[in-house]
Formats: sequence, structure tokens, C-alpha cells
Amino acid sequence: MNGPFDDLADQLEAVAAELDDRAFELLRAAAAEGRGRPVDDKRLTQARRAIEKAVHVLRTDGSDRSWPGDE
Repeated sequence: MNGPFDDLADQLEAVAAELDDRAFELLRAAAAEGRGRPVDDKRLTQARRAIEKAVHVLRTDGSDRSWPGDE
């Protein structure tokens, strides 16, 4: 099933994947240097979650009011 906004949702999913990659890079570098969780990791995670919510909104018909992770 193709929705009218699937192209936008696909682009946002690519951005979410890039945010994940950047977060993992930060975590790897911090671990290699013996540091704790970088502050920017939290920001990247928050941004990824916001994008995941946007993808969910774009891929549904509007009748589903639940958000990913709200089980």
C-alpha cells in the first residue's frame, strides 16, 4: 500500500538512520577514550525519536492516534 506521503517518510527514515550512525560514532569514540555517554548522544536520540513519530504520522491515515513506543 502506497500512501501520498511515502516519499517523505522514506526520506525521513534515511535521516533517522544517519542520526543513528552519528550517535554510534559518538558512543564508540567515548568508549575508546574511557568517557561516559556524550551529551550530544541524547540530543541525537531525541531527534531520531521525533523523526520516527513524523514517519508514523505520514504513513498512517490519521485514524491511528498511538505513537511508536507508547505501548
